Amino acid sequence: MKNVLTFLVAILLLTSCNQGGKGTNEITLPGSNGHTNSITVVLKGTDWQSEVGDAIRKVFGEHQVGLPQPETLLTVSPQVDPSGFKGFMRHGRAVLVLRKGKEESIQVERNKYADPQIIVYATAKSKAELIQLIEQRGKEIIKTFKDEDIKFIQSIFKKERHDDAEFKTFKNLGISLDVPKRFSLVDDAGDFLWFRQRLQSGIARGDGTNNIIVYSVPLGDEAKIVDRITAVRDSIGEKHIPGSKEGMYMITEQAYTPFTYSATVAGKPAFETRGKWEVKNDFMAGPFVNYTVVDKENKRLIVVEGFTYAPSVNKRNFLFELEAIAKSLKFK
Repeated sequence: MKNVLTFLVAILLLTSCNQGGKGTNEITLPGSNGHTNSITVVLKGTDWQSEVGDAIRKVFGEHQVGLPQPETLLTVSPQVDPSGFKGFMRHGRAVLVLRKGKEESIQVERNKYADPQIIVYATAKSKAELIQLIEQRGKEIIKTFKDEDIKFIQSIFKKERHDDAEFKTFKNLGISLDVPKRFSLVDDAGDFLWFRQRLQSGIARGDGTNNIIVYSVPLGDEAKIVDRITAVRDSIGEKHIPGSKEGMYMITEQAYTPFTYSATVAGKPAFETRGKWEVKNDFMAGPFVNYTVVDKENKRLIVVEGFTYAPSVNKRNFLFELEAIAKSLKFK
C-alpha cells in the first residue's frame, strides 16, 4: 500500500511539473462560438456610432458577387465595447478589435481565449487614421477571416471525406479532393465526376442541393483561358448535367456576366469565376463558383466547380462550403 501511495504522489508531482513547464499555451481552451463568415467587432460604442462605425459597415458590408440576392461578404455581429469584452464574449471564433495606438498595424492572434479562434487587431493613431486603415486594408482583413474560415471548414470535411480510391475520375486525373460523405455520387464517368448533397434547412429542405463537379480539358492557348471558361462549362453542362426534359441542360446564365479573378489552388495558378447558372428552357437557376487550375506539366486545365440550387433562401454559406471543398484540391 505504501508503494502504491508513493507511486501516485510521484505521478502527481511529475504532472504538476509538466504543466508548469509548458506555460499557459498548453491550457485547455473552451470551444469558440460563432458562424462562418461572421465576425464580432470590439470597439467603443461612441466610435461605433461615428464615422468609424460607418466605415466598418461600408467595407465589411460589401456584397458577395455572383449571388442572386444581396448578401454581404461577412456578417458583422453587434458591436462589443472593450469593457464588455470578457468572459463568454471573448469566445467568439472570429474577432476584430479596433483600437488606438502609437503605430498603425494589422496584427493576428490565434486561439487566445478559445479554440479555434482568430483575433485581428487593427491599430491606428487617431479616428481619422483608423478610418483610413479600414478603407485601405479592409479587403486584406476580410481575406484573413475568410481564409481562416476555409481552413476551419476543410478541417471538418477532411475527417468525413470520401476515399479518393473509390472513384475512377480521381484516379484517372491523379488528383484528390476532400468531399464529405454527406455528398452522394451522381456520376463518375472517368473524365467527369459529380457529387450532390441534399440540403436540409429552411425552404430549401428536400428540393435544394449543393453540387461539386470535377473534370479536365486540354490546356490550349494560355492567353485565352479566361475567355474559354464560360464556353467550356456550357459544353460540360450540355454533355453531363441534364434538366428534367430533353433539350434542357445547365448553362451559364446569359443575362449575368460572370466575374473572374486570378487565384492559386493546390500551389498552381488558377482562375476563380463566380456567376449564375440556369437550366436552358427551364426556370431552375442559382450561383456557382468555378476554379480553373492551370496544370502546365500535363498540358491541361483541371476544373473544380460548385453550384447551388436553393430557392428562396440565402446561398452565401452554401457556396462557401463548396469553395472550401474546391480549394482542398491536391495533385498526386
